Amino acid sequence: MPYIIGTAGHIDHGKTSLIKALTGQDTDRLKEEKERGISIDLGFAYIDLPDGTRAGIVDVPGHERFIRNMLAGAHGIDLVLFTVAADDGVMPQTEEHLDILHLLGVKLAIFLITKSDLVPGARIQDVEEEIRILTLGTALEESPIIPFSAITGQGLPELRQQISEMLLTRKKSAPLGYFRLPVDRAFILQGHGVVVTGTALSGEIGVGDRVRCLPGEQIFRVRNLQVHNEAVDSAGWGQRIALNLSGQEKPAIKRGHVICHDKLTLTSNRFDALLELRPAAAKGIKNHQQVRVYLGTAERMAKVILLGGREKLEAKESGYCQVVLSEPLVVLRKDHFIIRNETAQRTLGGGIIIHPWARKHKRGEAELQDRLAALHTDDVSLLVQSFLDQSEDFALPIGSIQQFLNLKEEELGEQLGPMEMLRAFSTEGEKVYTTEKKWQSLKEIMLNVLRDSHAAHPLAPGMDMEELRVKLPYRIPPRLFRTLLDTLEADKVAVREGNLLRLPGHQVRLGHEDKSLSENIKRVLSKNPLSPPDLKQLENELGMDKGKLSGVLRVMERDGSIVRVSTDLYFLSSCVDKVKDVLYKYLSNNGEITAANFRDLLGSTRKYTIALLEYFDREGVTMRVGDVRRLKARPPAGREDAAR
Repeated sequence: MPYIIGTAGHIDHGKTSLIKALTGQDTDRLKEEKERGISIDLGFAYIDLPDGTRAGIVDVPGHERFIRNMLAGAHGIDLVLFTVAADDGVMPQTEEHLDILHLLGVKLAIFLITKSDLVPGARIQDVEEEIRILTLGTALEESPIIPFSAITGQGLPELRQQISEMLLTRKKSAPLGYFRLPVDRAFILQGHGVVVTGTALSGEIGVGDRVRCLPGEQIFRVRNLQVHNEAVDSAGWGQRIALNLSGQEKPAIKRGHVICHDKLTLTSNRFDALLELRPAAAKGIKNHQQVRVYLGTAERMAKVILLGGREKLEAKESGYCQVVLSEPLVVLRKDHFIIRNETAQRTLGGGIIIHPWARKHKRGEAELQDRLAALHTDDVSLLVQSFLDQSEDFALPIGSIQQFLNLKEEELGEQLGPMEMLRAFSTEGEKVYTTEKKWQSLKEIMLNVLRDSHAAHPLAPGMDMEELRVKLPYRIPPRLFRTLLDTLEADKVAVREGNLLRLPGHQVRLGHEDKSLSENIKRVLSKNPLSPPDLKQLENELGMDKGKLSGVLRVMERDGSIVRVSTDLYFLSSCVDKVKDVLYKYLSNNGEITAANFRDLLGSTRKYTIALLEYFDREGVTMRVGDVRRLKARPPAGREDAAR
């Protein structure tokens, strides 16, 4: 099982000397570090445990100016070796490093009272008491304390034994989710290309695998892998890994980027979190305060928005907040983060991410605290339901749910099936998920919009489907919308006719006034059945509004009392039937007819006879051949004798 050991402690309290005494390896790799005698950046080593396990070691700088470098190496630590010099005792960076480890959720520590050879026994006891007071109320409160000297070797055997016991007896399960490695070093190796190093937080990686660099969307292939300077075919969570990547001519990778499985695609510039302030945040944090956020190996300027109507969070208090980043980061639920003041002089607090892609909240938003609490749980079923209910999208693909939960697709798929509160919709082979509650709510909204449309337009046969789609509270893609309409039809709560949608009980019925208008229309059309007035003439003669008149005409057309022969020309249906009979008889006897013959046959004008001929062509009664019409269809039953 892989392990990562980290160091912590004030500058010049012997962290690097401790690691050298423990492993024989010097973690100060930079020329400036060797010249100045202090650690400036992260250093790396390893130690072999009694069972053959090789644990990686990250040595961090202690100087206040390099806390950002310390933070880049503090994630993923299983056990911290915390140094407190016997002569100095607890110092400012001692307190700050402890706050950081507490906020990052580190549970195992060994405190080393270094330089023990320089002080009497009474001083050792005093420093031990300082450490006990310092750790009071933190996860490291009961940690062992060992006097240590890198010069004499005092405490070294006890330290080795304690490391082995604490790591090898610890129950550590593999973290869920895809491969993710925050980059702490990136450089070009002559003849090999780009190399990145870091501590893998989750998942596994192998030579030849495809990986993504976020933020930035760069895609690479893993050319080679190393763990503790040894080439391997695969590596994974809890290990210090060096990856040799290929695929980009000019890769732009630096500390703060994340190398991850290519199924991870989302970054965030706004997340909801539970924030805890440490005692060092003496003035607390005000609403909308500017801070620096540290997550993984990344650092960003950010704004903290306190939620729940709070204007200030005091030291030692906890509360929900929203963090708005200056630039996006790879953010996943349950990730730990640290905040320092805007000038990076002190650590204020930190917390755990609850919603990595939160929407902007309104001041005084109803039930916000309850919704945040629902996301702050380990119940996967409740989490999925809360996430989908709170999403601005109506439904989401499994990939979005999986990344929110930080689970692999197959890990999540096994758990989605039994969740009765989910509703899945298939759109051309792809499944999207919402909750039953959200679907029933949207369904009711859709039906209410249809009811309102029918009430506002009683003479309309239905509502245009696209008009309905744009009135919904969610942005629903057309393909998904069609699937939702299929579901409404299957549930027999809506009927589709062409591009119109209506409620099953909706029927166009003319009111008393409209019935009177209908009778007047029939009266006007019957005055000269073969030469009826066009739409404009009808408006003038009846003194009616065009919209009102058109609505009644559409109803009369649907009930079969009139026929629209051309765009603005209507005939009584009885008249059209008589003309059709005459035309059948003529064509049956003569075979063909010209427009002029048809005009003379009806005793009408060209305006009307041409419109009627074109109507019969469209209806499949006749077909035009040059300048003549011929019969296309046999007369319907009962009309053959008349045709003869």
